[in-house]
Formats: sequence, C-alpha cells, structure tokens
Amino acid sequence: METLELIKEETAKPKVENISGSEAVMRVLMAEGVETIFGYPGGAIMPIYDALFDHDDTLKHILVRHEQGAIHAAQGFARTSGKTGVVFATSGPGATNLVTGLADAQIDSTPVVCITGQVFAHLLGTDAFQETDVINITTPITKWNYQVTDANEIPSALAKAFYIASSGRPGPVLIDITKNAQVQKFDFAGYKKCDHIRSYRPKPIVRKEYIEEAAKLINEAKKPFVLFGQGVILGKTEDEFKAFIEKAGIPSAWTILGLSALPTDHPLNVGMLGMHGNYGPNVLTNECDVLIAIGMRFDDRVTGRLDKYAKQAKIIHLDIDPAEIDKNVKTTVPVWGDCKETLPLLTELVDRKEHREWLAKFKEYTKQEEEIVIEKEMHPSGEEMSMAEVLDVLNELTKGDAVIVTDVGQHQMVACRYAKFNQSKSNITSGGLGTMGFGLPAAIGAKYGAPERQVVAIIGDGGFQMTLQEMGTIMQYGAAVKILILNNNFLGMVRQWQELFNAKRYSFVDIQSPDFVTIAKGYGIEGKSINDRKELKAALQQMLDYKDSYLLEVMVGKENNVFPMVPQGCSVAEIRLK
Repeated sequence: METLELIKEETAKPKVENISGSEAVMRVLMAEGVETIFGYPGGAIMPIYDALFDHDDTLKHILVRHEQGAIHAAQGFARTSGKTGVVFATSGPGATNLVTGLADAQIDSTPVVCITGQVFAHLLGTDAFQETDVINITTPITKWNYQVTDANEIPSALAKAFYIASSGRPGPVLIDITKNAQVQKFDFAGYKKCDHIRSYRPKPIVRKEYIEEAAKLINEAKKPFVLFGQGVILGKTEDEFKAFIEKAGIPSAWTILGLSALPTDHPLNVGMLGMHGNYGPNVLTNECDVLIAIGMRFDDRVTGRLDKYAKQAKIIHLDIDPAEIDKNVKTTVPVWGDCKETLPLLTELVDRKEHREWLAKFKEYTKQEEEIVIEKEMHPSGEEMSMAEVLDVLNELTKGDAVIVTDVGQHQMVACRYAKFNQSKSNITSGGLGTMGFGLPAAIGAKYGAPERQVVAIIGDGGFQMTLQEMGTIMQYGAAVKILILNNNFLGMVRQWQELFNAKRYSFVDIQSPDFVTIAKGYGIEGKSINDRKELKAALQQMLDYKDSYLLEVMVGKENNVFPMVPQGCSVAEIRLK
C-alpha cells in the first residue's frame, strides 16, 4: 500500500527540466496555443530567436520589414482571429519602433503580447548599446508591462501577460526580457496558464438592479436608439446583441470599430455614427428619448460637442470597463459587465416592440442623404472616378463576404460608409489613434488570422508610402492580400479640412507618389493602374481572382470631399451634407 502511494506521489509530481529562459518562452507560447509570431531579430533578443530555430515546425515566424509592421500585423491577426497577436522585437530602436502600434492597440482594445529583448541586467541604466527604458516609455500605452531579469520569472510573467491581454477589456502587454534571463538555465516544472490575479478584476460584478432599471427605461421609451461599438465583437456577443435589438425593435447605429458586428443590410441597422457618419443617426441622436450605448466609449468623433449631445435623452451605458462609464457622457443607468452576460439578462426583461414610426424617421433622413450625397458619390457625372463608386463595384463583386482593411484618411471614411458586410470581424481599421501606415501590415496579419477569407487592403497614396516596405513580407511568405490604392495625389483628409476651414490654403498636402505598380513588381507582386471607369469592374475582378497578392491603383478625383461631415466644435445635429 505504501509503495502504491509512493508511486502515485511520484507520478503526480510535474516533470522538471533544466532549460534556458529562451526555451521557456517557446514552451509558454506553444502552451498558449500560439502558432504565428510577427517579429524582427536583433542582438538583445538573439537567444530567443536561437530557441525559435528548434520550433519552426510549430511556431510560424513572419519576418516583417520594420517592427511597426510587426505590431500592426499582430493587430490585424487579433482582429480577424479573435486570438492574441504575438510580436518579437529587440531592444532599443526595435522596442521603440513598437510604440505607435502599442498606442494604437491600447486605444482600440486589441489583445497583443510583445516580447522584447533587453541588454544584460548588470548593464541596465548604463546607457549600454541599444539600451532603452522601454518599460517607462510604454507604461502609458500598455495594459500592463513588466521587465524580467531572472529566467525563473519567465513562465509566470508570460502567463499573466496572455491573461491580461485577452481578458476583460483587451489590450497590449509588453514583456521585456534581459539577455541574461534568456540564456540563464533554470528548473522548469511545466507551465500553468493564469486565470486569476488578486489585484486585477477583468469583469465587474453584474448588478441586477441596474439591468431592471435599464429595461424599465427601454420599455417606456417612444424613441429608443442603440449605439454599438467594438465591445460587441470583442465580447463575441453578436448573436445576443441581434436578439436584443430584434426583440425590442430598436434602430441601431455603429461606430467604425463596431461595423460588421451586425450585417449591413439588417433592417434595424441604420448606419454609421460620428463625424463622417450617416445623416439620420447623427441628427436623431438629439431627438431620441432613451440612448442605449453598448460596448462603445463616446469618443469625441462620435459625440461632437458634449454640451449639445443627447441632452434630451436618458442614457443607458453597457460596458465592461467601469472607467468608461460617465467619462464623457453622464449616464442615467450604468450597466457594468461583459455584454455576453448583461445583454441576455436585459433581453429577458424588455418588451417585444417594433417602433415603426421612429424607424421610418431614420429612413426619411437616409433618403435625403441618398439624394444629396450618396447618389452623386456612387454615380459621379464627371470623368473622374470617386472613391464611393469603387466601393460600390467592390461590394457587388465581394457580395459583402470580404475582410476590408483600411488605412487612415478619406478612403477610410468612404470604405466605412459604403462597404457591405455579412459577418463579424470583417472591418479592420485604426480607429482611436488614426495611424497612417496601418493598412498594409494589418492586412497581412488579418490574412494570417483568417486565411480562408478574401482580404482587401484599401489604402490611400499617402498612407501606403509609410509602410510599403511590408510588400517584402508578402514577397517572402506569400500572403494573398489584395492591395487597392485609391490615389487622389493628395493627403486628402487634411486637404479637405484646409479647403473647408482654411480658405483652400493647401499647406503641404500635395503629395507626389512613385510608380506603385513598378515597385510592387519589384517585390514580385503583380498589379496595374487604371484611371477610366470603363476598366473598373474588370480590374477589380482581376484583382480578386488573382491567386496571389495583387496591387490595383485606381486614380480618383483629386479634390473630392467626404460628406456628410460634423464640423469640429459643432453638435451632431449640425451635420453638413455639403
């Protein structure tokens, strides 16, 4: 009997191996289910790359052309896959090149784990070669960061990193590992995933009394209006959200990061909120009697002037992050918690209604917008093509099934306004930070996150020149990303503001571009450029049908503007149609 117990005890003990810190990193990544890493090697992270050499059959590493490309690719991967993106970078300039992407991921709640190499621990603070205090640099733009100086800490630090990045409101985490910790041998007793940190509560406790108060307001409302954001997608709550609005019969409008959570052609989908959003959702925000915000943060581009925003309405705000409640807009009923939990509870309590007259008001405004803006954009009378007509033809060919990744600028707003989507996780863009150069590397990552889907990167001529070197990544690894450049030979959004608010004083927005098609061919990517709408449909079809990556440049009107527009400093009800 004693012998059996002794055998059981020995069997229960985890197998202890003496391995390096770098090998421990590999073990953790595999245990976390990581299959794809975006990165760029260097001196301070070389031991980790040496360990990676032995695991290239299970851990696919994508060598980008710039560390900013790595983190944007990881963002695109996370947004289409619903998983955590992983990045490797070296110390000093390698780490600081991640800063823009970290800030972008932080404001857009994207789960990314960045592992950076660092100089030996005894050299910290000596201004050693490629030493930068990445922890203090990235503290304001990460959900959590930590520096590891001892290999024994690696498993627990990375376990916390993956847990923090992906739980609650997601965000970027950076783990900085000194070189001595990477080479140090230690006794590795297996890996245990993290599911609890004493000082960290990813989900607030759901308070049933607030659910009941919210349901009462909704049931009494004559003109309820739902605003939904990316929280619906991040919470994997699309079905619950759809069930809620369909039962309550409430018109619903989206932020640009919420786009695709609800199919574009859903009868209760009334369009886009914000500065370049649709006419009805903006004007009627200031006419609704109950405003229900779900998984969105009342960004300034959505609200316009806060002192003139929905003052007539009772506000219900559902959010997983208590810090967002009352931050910008004072809430009547706060509904803290994960929408996956709170929405079904709310749906149970709301009455089944239709609100036909109220929904008809949105349709009236849509008709006005179509007559004054959309018809002219979709079917311009002049010889120059418009961005909107390009999107219209693209919709016809993709039938709303493609992933659309956009850069930042006029093309971004046009794509968000006009792209059609049938399924979630289909609109990938830089929302809060507005990062030019995001589009191409994010599209590469998006393709790895959803390899079975068609991925189209819609990019302006300015933003494309910021990260076009990532065509080298496509060349090396063959990601079949379709690159659609809408070229107006201007930094279009800045030019639009200069036209409307600075008396057409076009200050340094007339940008010259190289021959994009020739450059693409240098990277082994086929392409063509068109400036005649007679060629548009065939050219787009050729791009979509091509088995590998393909670049199509479409020359569009040089001084076209994106309308509607809420001028800065105005209320959403003061939206301009022209």
